[in-house]
Amino acid sequence: MQHECVQARLRRKGDCWDNAPAESFFATLKRELVSRTRFETREAARGAVFEWIEVWYNRKRRHSALGYLSPAQFEEQKTKLA
Repeated sequence: MQHECVQARLRRKGDCWDNAPAESFFATLKRELVSRTRFETREAARGAVFEWIEVWYNRKRRHSALGYLSPAQFEEQKTKLA
């Protein structure tokens, strides 16, 4: 019962922790890619963001919350243990 109350509080409008992971991700995207690059077209920006997420962020970039593994390495490790 207590767990349900905690869930309800976490999803309340205005709770600063609701969007923390998403805000952290977008801050990293801006810092590591967008602020360093001048895009000639929207399509160029879309392609660069896709590549940054799929190639760099998910497969190579190490994350402290995942024990300094990339998300791909973390998933692979969890799959082997299951």
